[in-house]
Amino acid sequence: MNTTALIRPAWTPATIALMVLGFVVFWPLGLAMLAYIIWGDRLEGFKRDVNRATDGIFAGCRRGADKTHRWGHGVSRTGNVAFDDWREKELERLAEERRKLDETLAEFDDYVRELRRAKDQDEFDRFMANRSRSTPAKTDKNDKPKKGSSGLLDDV
Repeated sequence: MNTTALIRPAWTPATIALMVLGFVVFWPLGLAMLAYIIWGDRLEGFKRDVNRATDGIFAGCRRGADKTHRWGHGVSRTGNVAFDDWREKELERLAEERRKLDETLAEFDDYVRELRRAKDQDEFDRFMANRSRSTPAKTDKNDKPKKGSSGLLDDV
């Protein structure tokens, strides 16, 4: 996703202002903007999953259309048997190419998802390493908080 966009699914001044304005104008607009800020980064995966599901649903319709195509129903034949045979072979070849492209796209999506997961894991590991380095371990008994102080802020 493009992180330089003005309106992106993140807590930016522009998205917060749009959310507040949405609540002022009509509360469902503000609620929609809030949902976009929180879950907007998942829209690409959601859209891809919905497209795959609808493709699966309508594949049965396509199979039915292919049967009518093979039986000669609903498809205009030119009368030239050689041309009609060539056209059918080309359409089958294109359908096979489309299937291969769809498989490649699915593999690429899985690869990108794995890259993002690895990047997130790397960032998390770096954060945990920095956090453990910045938290001093109390090994000296003289580091106890003074009497009357909470120990949270050293008598600021």
